[in-house]
Amino acid sequence: MTEYIGLPECTNEPLASILNTLRLERLGDNAYRGSNMRQLGGRVYGGQILAQATVAAADTVNLGTDPDERLAHSITAAFLRPGGTDTPTEFEVFELNDARSFSTRSVRARQNGTIIFTARISFQLLQPGPSFGTPMPEAPDPESVPSSVDFFAQVDNHWGHLMSTTNAIDMRHVDGNIFVRPADPPTNHTQIWFRTRSKMPEGSSKLLQRAMLGYSCDQLMLEPVMRNTGIFWGHPAASVATLDHSIWWHRNFDVSDWILADLESPSAQNGRGLSIAKFFQDGKHIATMSQEGMVRLRSIKE
Repeated sequence: MTEYIGLPECTNEPLASILNTLRLERLGDNAYRGSNMRQLGGRVYGGQILAQATVAAADTVNLGTDPDERLAHSITAAFLRPGGTDTPTEFEVFELNDARSFSTRSVRARQNGTIIFTARISFQLLQPGPSFGTPMPEAPDPESVPSSVDFFAQVDNHWGHLMSTTNAIDMRHVDGNIFVRPADPPTNHTQIWFRTRSKMPEGSSKLLQRAMLGYSCDQLMLEPVMRNTGIFWGHPAASVATLDHSIWWHRNFDVSDWILADLESPSAQNGRGLSIAKFFQDGKHIATMSQEGMVRLRSIKE
């Protein structure tokens, strides 16, 4: 009988389809298998693999107990090769450490026997200690900022249809989106509000919320690099891909409510760019991320 990682039921699309990709099949011996969301070009979305790896690792930490007993507090991931959406992804989890307060896991994702992704994920018991965070920066109310959902609903092509029907994240670009035109003026800093288009199902664990944050943010982390180099998502020669991604989850949150991403790129060179982002909800600093990616324009010969 096929056994899956248990997640709360959801019928609201497109969120339901995303959660189904996180409902990994247990293969035994810390091995899992997952399906993929549809994507343009047939390449697996990196945020999906990141979220699936987080869920798989957590399943080996809190065996038969509350999934939030030891919460993931950091992940460092490397995207080694592009994966295909038509091929199931298999995850192998290695138990590196189980100490009194911390547990550490290593995850490898494979397609057709080839490793496409690796990650190290750390978990910690909730413990008392000093607490502070970066103050939330000023930003306009998200309801006053145009929605990516409305934008793609008006794009009459395959890209617009796919984004409006399969992307469960509503993004609100404070400085205007760069879907079909470059940023004006160029800048290495930007702010983006986002949340899921429908509420997360009742009973969603804090671990699932953290996995969903990773899923959501892979599609926006490199925007400050793109904005400062004149590249936009719809550019016919744009070549943008994640190379590595690190997340530090600081506090609990709900991805169903508005989260502010405050992003900045300190450097870009050799066709690569680095972005660093802080995330805020209800005035609290909930997470920090860094991502390096390939951001360049292909030559005609490519």
